[in-house]
Amino acid sequence: MVETSTEERGGTTSGTGMNGRICMVTGASSGIGRATAVELARLGATVILVCRNRSKGEAVLDEIRHKYGNVNTDLLVADLLSLDSVRAAANQYIEKYEHLHVLVNNAGAFFMKRGVTADGIEKSFAVNYLSHFLLTNLLLETVKRSAPARIINMSGSHHSKATINFDDLQGERHYKGSHAIAQSKLAEILFTYELARRLEGTGVTANCLHPGVVATEFVDKAEDFPRVIKYIYRLAKPFMKSPLKGAETTVYLASSPEVEGITAKYYVNKRAVRSSPESYDTATAERLWDVSMALTGLNI
Repeated sequence: MVETSTEERGGTTSGTGMNGRICMVTGASSGIGRATAVELARLGATVILVCRNRSKGEAVLDEIRHKYGNVNTDLLVADLLSLDSVRAAANQYIEKYEHLHVLVNNAGAFFMKRGVTADGIEKSFAVNYLSHFLLTNLLLETVKRSAPARIINMSGSHHSKATINFDDLQGERHYKGSHAIAQSKLAEILFTYELARRLEGTGVTANCLHPGVVATEFVDKAEDFPRVIKYIYRLAKPFMKSPLKGAETTVYLASSPEVEGITAKYYVNKRAVRSSPESYDTATAERLWDVSMALTGLNI
């Protein structure tokens, strides 16, 4: 098992606010995920990057090591479109590390056209929600052992436009990209609140957030976006938050003493606000949990 501490390299001293804390960030190769990983490393944390692309993940590792002198970084290559890949990454982590103090489920994607993974899961539901449900549950005993610990889930304001349609959960009868991502973000909040209830008394908190409108590569990289939408997005980019600004609430939830012990909250601009009425439905949350357990094979 690896237990690391922040070191100094090349005359640069890392921050001390997160020394001794191990943090995992999914989707850490670009955008908010990258900014979050870099900032947590700057604060002195040991940061584990979960990235689909090895070369891009290694570029972030190099940035952290050379810019902040923090050599306590690691990379797990995992494709969140594959449940087997998520399982493999979790197993690799458990074999190497004894603790996990902060889990940031950040990765996300938008799919204009419906597609399914090799597991037969609709892609938006898989990447934005189900893969994080699986990863969190596989690492949960490690997180509990590390208490006080924190789990942070990325959602979005568009969750308020959605309901969980259990009769067509994966858009087999009717699919619209905007609805699929909104439903997946609502699922992430329902998961957060249900997880917080199940973790009561363990010293582990679970919170979620909306990062704001952030200028990332989210739309630029989407293969199925119409050109006109990409063009409008590029025009609007200068008026959006930078990834660093977009990561502020995530880093706050991961590191600030102000939120120690606070759980089951939805944050915007580092403030707890109310999420949609649907997100507080405990019966829906419990049903979604059971469906998710079945889809991931966790109840077998």
